[in-house]
Amino acid sequence: MNTKKKLDMMNQFPNNPDQQATLANWRTSPYNKWAFHHVRELVPSANIQNNPSQVQNPSYKEFDFSAVNVELDDQSQVTYDEFLEITDTDALVVLKDGIIIEERYFKGMTRDTPHILMSVSKSILGLLTGILIDQKIFKAQDKACAILPELTSTAYNEATIRDLLDMRTGVNFIEDYLATSGLMIDYRKATNWNPLGNSEAPSDLRSFYQLLDKKNHPDGQRFNYVSPNSDLLGWIIERSTGERFSDLLSDLFWKPLGAIMPSYITVDRLGAPRVAGGLCTTAIDLALVGQLFLDNGFTNGQQILPRNWLQDIQKNGSRDAWLEGNFVEYFPNMDMHYRSKWYVDHGSNDSKAELVFGLGVHGQNLFINSKERIVIAKFSSQATPLDPYLISLTCKWVRTLINEFEG
Repeated sequence: MNTKKKLDMMNQFPNNPDQQATLANWRTSPYNKWAFHHVRELVPSANIQNNPSQVQNPSYKEFDFSAVNVELDDQSQVTYDEFLEITDTDALVVLKDGIIIEERYFKGMTRDTPHILMSVSKSILGLLTGILIDQKIFKAQDKACAILPELTSTAYNEATIRDLLDMRTGVNFIEDYLATSGLMIDYRKATNWNPLGNSEAPSDLRSFYQLLDKKNHPDGQRFNYVSPNSDLLGWIIERSTGERFSDLLSDLFWKPLGAIMPSYITVDRLGAPRVAGGLCTTAIDLALVGQLFLDNGFTNGQQILPRNWLQDIQKNGSRDAWLEGNFVEYFPNMDMHYRSKWYVDHGSNDSKAELVFGLGVHGQNLFINSKERIVIAKFSSQATPLDPYLISLTCKWVRTLINEFEG
């Protein structure tokens, strides 16, 4: 395991302005290098408790990756450590057959430090939704407004839970991470992720949906990445069960998983969870989620996740919807689909090369490869929310690591 290196930030009392992480700058570099693993010091949060008396204790057998180089398109190479630096790695855990073969931490992080998952939060949301559908709390084909009548006057009035799961609603919302005004900023303020302006009235996540009253195409068609779709699922889950999302996730997933540490999720001013991106976990626990997926939802002597739900994620997404969608540019020439908040790369129709993964802005990743039984959990604090070069480089790096074990 790597020794941690202390950041030259947030360590003076009081801090100089250029070293002070705040609600206004916490997702920008260099402040995100500290803020991404101190989120609850900046944004209100709800705890997701584990069961301290029943935690997993994976064994450790270090694998030497020092000679692994990533070959670039121009035939030049990047070393393993250079890759970790280039991609602003904060933590890395690699499992092989459930055994830890690599565990490294940077920028003051340790095994016990929760880090924000950003949109990998959606992938865990997709798993919890599968549990609730299996319990017949609701059905994938149910309309959202049947559960939440408040949506009748919004662009979600015809959308189904399946449309929300697969990012195939027609709501007119542009997910521009660099926006400085408009609906994206309204959304961030509603979730407590951005500060309010002078004399600006406080908002909240659930009332924000009344602003989403226009469509640009019918539901159920192309992939249209809209984070509010996922937060809407969080609301549907709480309304349907009468329980807080954080408590449900703890009882149905985090405790049965045998998570080593508690996690937490950011909430708005009225307690609504930011399920689209506010979940914060340790790297090792995120890796255990990947291992659970790899083990068909079974661990600690019980079936936590429905096996058919995991199979559906891998097999039943629409390639056509993906190709017509707005994320193809980040994964050029890749045979992919998106299902229940997970990306699936079919490896050019080579099932042995298939990758199932969760992706979050600023370099959050969870990769699962069934052929070699490899799980990779990686946290980062990249400066750009979605960097096409770094996404491509990371995919090449993952393939390179997997190839180390072929044969």
